[in-house]
Amino acid sequence: MTTTVALSPPVRSGRLWRGIKWATVLVLASCLVVAAAIGAWTISLGPLSLKEARQVSTTVVDRNGKLLRAYAMSNGRWRLPVDARTDVDPGYVDLLLAYEDQRFRSHIGVDPWALGRAAFQLVTRGHIVSGGSTITMQLARLIEPRRRRSFYAKLHQVVRALEIERRLDKDQILNLYLALAPYGGNLEGIRAASIAYFGKEPKRLSLAEEALLVALPQSPETRRLDRHPAAAQAARDRVLDRMVEEGKVSAEDAAQAKSVAVPRMRKHMPILAPHSADRATATVKDATTIRLTLDGSLQRTLETLAKDRAVALGPDISVAIVAVDNQSGDVLARVGSPDYFDDRRAGQVDMTRAIRSPGSTLKPFIYGLAFEDGFVHPESLIDDRPIRFGSYAPENFDMTFQGTVSVRHALQLSLNVPAVALLDRVGASRLSSRLRQAGADLVLPTNEVPGLAMGLGGIGITLQDLVQLYAGLPRLGSTVPLREIVQAGESPREPLRLLDRVAAWQVGNVLMGTPPPENAVRNRIAFKTGTSYGYRDAWSVGFDGRMTVGVWVGRPDGAPVPGLVGRAAAAPILFDAFARSGKLPAPLPKPPPGTLIAANAKLPLPLRRFRQAGELVQTSRDRPLHIQFPLNGSRIDASTTDPAQRYSAVPVKVAGGVLPMTVLVNGVSAGDFDSRRQRLVDPPGPGFVRLTVMDATGAADTVVVRIQ
Repeated sequence: MTTTVALSPPVRSGRLWRGIKWATVLVLASCLVVAAAIGAWTISLGPLSLKEARQVSTTVVDRNGKLLRAYAMSNGRWRLPVDARTDVDPGYVDLLLAYEDQRFRSHIGVDPWALGRAAFQLVTRGHIVSGGSTITMQLARLIEPRRRRSFYAKLHQVVRALEIERRLDKDQILNLYLALAPYGGNLEGIRAASIAYFGKEPKRLSLAEEALLVALPQSPETRRLDRHPAAAQAARDRVLDRMVEEGKVSAEDAAQAKSVAVPRMRKHMPILAPHSADRATATVKDATTIRLTLDGSLQRTLETLAKDRAVALGPDISVAIVAVDNQSGDVLARVGSPDYFDDRRAGQVDMTRAIRSPGSTLKPFIYGLAFEDGFVHPESLIDDRPIRFGSYAPENFDMTFQGTVSVRHALQLSLNVPAVALLDRVGASRLSSRLRQAGADLVLPTNEVPGLAMGLGGIGITLQDLVQLYAGLPRLGSTVPLREIVQAGESPREPLRLLDRVAAWQVGNVLMGTPPPENAVRNRIAFKTGTSYGYRDAWSVGFDGRMTVGVWVGRPDGAPVPGLVGRAAAAPILFDAFARSGKLPAPLPKPPPGTLIAANAKLPLPLRRFRQAGELVQTSRDRPLHIQFPLNGSRIDASTTDPAQRYSAVPVKVAGGVLPMTVLVNGVSAGDFDSRRQRLVDPPGPGFVRLTVMDATGAADTVVVRIQ
């Protein structure tokens, strides 16, 4: 009886005392909130500036938004832009709010219950168990940091928190906190921390990683992973323990997360496509995020390929690669050098934009103009034999001659003499003009004009311009200016004329049969190689129906490299680039209407063999082949009143020549002449039309008229 009376008062007294303490804490917390509300209007803190807090590192991303490269801010800190809804794992956000600010979505910037709980835990347990600061109050401290802890400093945070809540919505507050939270050293924000510590974006974090990133901002310097990994791990485990206590995480999941060791070293920030990123930041000013057309996965693959091949080729050899989408002209990958930080290879020089001698890589466009003009066909025969053009006597790379070969064979084997003979017929100035018209910036030696040597590399061009030209072949004759930086409101790019559709298809069809390098599959891509004079540059450019890739190999300083040839040095890299792209080669376009596909024996007689200009046989001593009508440069009204026929036929009359004779319209055969040397030709449409007549001896005459 006495025992019962003696025990009752102490129990009631303990509960009462705890209740008094709890009530006192809540009253104090409420008073603090009221004081803060009053102080927001009475304490002169000056205007809250968010301009500096919103400054972030400039980031360059690929076509899919993946980070290629980030640049540190002027103060040396890494602070990457972040959006909690798209850039961060939802599990991390849930864990952060559960640990730091459970009523974040409902309070006004200050949470009295959290302040009271924190104070009560401090009184009853003798140490800090949980903080009373909300995410908004922590953001206020990050925006306006205070060196010392004091009541005034806390009041300052409360005032600013209330002001922040009035100016920003909850998502903006959370994003700003996730960008500013410190993670040790010069790392600020969840993205910088996740990339530096885990080597990945914070979109898919494990529970162990989430808990670690929640723990680090509380004491970022004493928990730095590269200096105090044990302290960081202990802090992570405390976060997990508390989440288990509150039922947010299961004990099994927490135990598994605790078994994961924390990283002990920082990783390098990504630096993909450094040359493209440097150029983009120099071009686009005052942009926090710059989007490029590059494909990050392909870029990484080709950078690795270039580095591996450069190591195998030698310490002074550099490799450059450009890959573009044929249809859009978007640059999918650009490798300016195998190692951006390799001084010996001049790694920071972008060799995709360096002017170099193209070797034989311009030959396909010589053949294309010859096909377009209609005096040669892929199955025509052409002589590969010693010949002299004034003082210029071209020779083949192997110093031998093949004799009479097909035009197809001559281009596939990259024979020099047939190419120069065709260029002499086409005209070097016309070739130069057409390539410039298609978007290539050709550089001639000082005080020089286009000459026959340009067909073998006697001119300067960049790898990116060469790739743009080659991309016009699978586009059936039109190029499109390359695009690498995605900018809002940019105007569409107009196609540029390279060749007519039939000629472009014929060139692509011939290049598809070029013998591939060793161990490569035949007839997968159309390609051409080239080697500049003195073994200074090795090239290989190829395309399928989807993509065009160009490869350059050589020394950045232009020094010769004995034995460096395109077929052995650049072509294997080209085939590897297509093989590693992750996609099967796409087929080339089908032949356009009007394409003449025939064996040599079935060709019109003038197309069976190519004759040089000096070898053309006149039809008679006094009557050479000549187009009498229409006259060169004339305008012809071909309109018609017949609704079923858009344009009336145009009569073509010739004098002289040896029958049979063939007329070609823009390089496409339009039939033979009758015995009176006359023929009606259907014009392809309005505009300039090239009419070429060839007789049985190979003699030809050409006029250009305008149809209206």
